Amino acid sequence: TTELISVAVERQIDTIVFAPETGALNQSFRVFIQTTRDGLNIGNDPTKLLGNSMIHLPDGSSLSLKNSFKTLYAGVYYFDFTPRQEGTHVFQISVFNEGVSSKGFAATHVLSQNLGGINKEIIKLNSILGETSNQLDVLKSEIAGFDSTLLQASEKIDKSTGTISTSVQSISEASSQLNSLLFPIIASIGIIVALQITIIARRR
Repeated sequence: TTELISVAVERQIDTIVFAPETGALNQSFRVFIQTTRDGLNIGNDPTKLLGNSMIHLPDGSSLSLKNSFKTLYAGVYYFDFTPRQEGTHVFQISVFNEGVSSKGFAATHVLSQNLGGINKEIIKLNSILGETSNQLDVLKSEIAGFDSTLLQASEKIDKSTGTISTSVQSISEASSQLNSLLFPIIASIGIIVALQITIIARRR
C-alpha cells in the first residue's frame, strides 16, 4: 500500500523598495516597489496588497501610504512623495497576499536643497572667486604701475630740486662776481666825485 504524507508548502513573498538616497525639501521624488512570490511578480490591487505601508517621518510621526500607490506593471508599483521635513524618511512597505506577509524598507535623507543645487552653488561660487582673483591680479598690476609712476615722479622731483639748488648756487656765485666787479667801479666813481668837490672848493 502507498501512504500519502501531507507536506506544508511554505510560500514566501519578497519585497524590494527602491528609493533615492537623498532628496530635497519640497521637491517630489519617486519610490518604486517590486513584490514577488516564489519568484513571480504579484499583480494584485496595490491598495489591498500594500495597504498597510507607511512612512516614518523625521519628527517621529508616521504617514499612511494606503491610497498612494500606482501600478507600473504587474508586481511593480510606485508612489510620488514630496517631503516637508528635513532629515531621514524611512519607507516601510508592508505586503500581504493570500495570508502571507512581507516587509521591505528604504530610507531617503532629505536636505534643504538637493546636491545638484549645492553643486551649482559651489560652481557659481568658484566662478565668482575666480573673477575676484582676476580682479585682484589686475588691481595688483595697477598698484605696481602706480608705485612705478610715483617712483619716477619722486626721482624727477629730486632731479628738479637738485637743478634748482644748482641754479640758486649759480645765481649766488654770479651775484658775488657782480659785486666784486661793481665795487671797484663804485669806488672809482666815489674818488672822482671827491676830486671834483675838492677842485670846486679850491676855485672858490
